[in-house]
Amino acid sequence: MTKDIEYATGEGVPVPRGPYSPAVIWGDMVFVSGLLAVNPDGKEIAGDIREEAMVVLRNLKRLLEAAGSGLDKVLAVTVYISDIKDLPAFNEVYEEFFKSPYPSRSAVGVSLLGKFQVEVSAIAFK
Repeated sequence: MTKDIEYATGEGVPVPRGPYSPAVIWGDMVFVSGLLAVNPDGKEIAGDIREEAMVVLRNLKRLLEAAGSGLDKVLAVTVYISDIKDLPAFNEVYEEFFKSPYPSRSAVGVSLLGKFQVEVSAIAFK
């Protein structure tokens, strides 16, 4: 990588469990890795989709702020959800964090690692 790339993590954001950066900053762009429902202390929150969504989106907010950005600067969101039927419940929580005009978004039904039901990644500007 070049010296123009920065790496961000945020206070209160869980430490990555693998060989990746929580967020990469390149110029005015912030690329956030997929976030799972893990509390800052490393405790996994699994079960109710709404609770998982709340933890994931709080982590996203903290990480973006640590990178000099914020939820209002998000351009694109990708939602990976284990049961696409849970998307309306996820959206209830999502709308607490994002307001119109919303960022572009993709939602993909996937099989997530372990017992997690949702993972979210994002691209934002600073």
